[in-house]
Amino acid sequence: MKLNCGIVGLPNVGKSTIFSSLSNAPAEAANYPFCTIEPNVGIVAVPDERLDKIDGLIKADKKIYTTIEFVDIAGLVAGASKGEGLGNKFLANIRQCGMVAHVVRCFDDSDVVHVAGKVNPLNDIEVIETELILADLESVNNRLEKNKKALRSPDKKISGLAAAEMELLEKLKLHLDSGRRASLFAMNENELELLSPLSLITLKKQIFVCNVDEAGINNPANPYVKTVEALAKKDNTPVIVLCGKLEAEISQLENIEDKVMFLEEAGITETGLQKLARTAFFMLGLRTFFTVGGVENRAWSFKAGTTAPEAAGVIHTDFTKGFIKAETYNCADLFELGSEQAIKAKGKLRQEGKEYIVQDGDIMFFKFNL
Repeated sequence: MKLNCGIVGLPNVGKSTIFSSLSNAPAEAANYPFCTIEPNVGIVAVPDERLDKIDGLIKADKKIYTTIEFVDIAGLVAGASKGEGLGNKFLANIRQCGMVAHVVRCFDDSDVVHVAGKVNPLNDIEVIETELILADLESVNNRLEKNKKALRSPDKKISGLAAAEMELLEKLKLHLDSGRRASLFAMNENELELLSPLSLITLKKQIFVCNVDEAGINNPANPYVKTVEALAKKDNTPVIVLCGKLEAEISQLENIEDKVMFLEEAGITETGLQKLARTAFFMLGLRTFFTVGGVENRAWSFKAGTTAPEAAGVIHTDFTKGFIKAETYNCADLFELGSEQAIKAKGKLRQEGKEYIVQDGDIMFFKFNL
């Protein structure tokens, strides 16, 4: 699975504004459809208060957060699955992403054109969902046709695999035909593996991003947001509420104190984009270990289930080859005891070998021989 997040939605819902604010790398934004054609890619720092705490307890020259990649994909419209609005190109871009952040317009503004002429979050979501489901349905139908030919193969392995897939594909086709996402289709691990070559879009995890105006940022009664939250609750889809315009203004501030003051004035403790980056990071199955002291205190990302030698390879591939052992403790122990000296005195510093599964929040010291 790709470890990135695609930002999707209808035209003029604020995708490019949100992307620019996330990455602080300007994406073309305009008040007309199909402004973005080629996807913009931004590498975004993932805020982590644990690293902030570590940096206050262990001295280093600098502090470096881990990152996540976001992709700004042009607005989809009804008919995208049939090529409308360069739909085929845009859908291909979504297939290359590990998950999706679906931006939904939840504000009224007569100066910002809505592609359907009126703001209706549920209809907007339905348009996007329908096109993604239709795109997946086409992929399933193509695979079914291919398997029908493979069933006639004299190679028993090829015909046997095709037969195993046929029943699953037929059931999935009926499911998609009913207007439901592939993520709601019950499958075991083997079945998921069989379908992986299809890169089904609606099998990807998603977040709804409600883009509100400044008045709506602290308004829990916002009717647009409430309808999105009610829909999201049905399949436990996370919802992030933010104001794209406000986030854009904050992203232009270089001074940390100015940003803190801006947030206080807006009545929020952190930006919606910080929440989005952190939520997407976790949903992609990414976790964090730390290396500390000296030149830098740094957060590194790894996939859940990673072994110590594999984690060492995140820093440098040669570290995996020459891995000897890892000295480690969890940052929670540091926060409780206050220093590495106290960690050692309490016997919390562990020696771990090649089989150790790295845990989120581990502070690692790798020993290797190159």
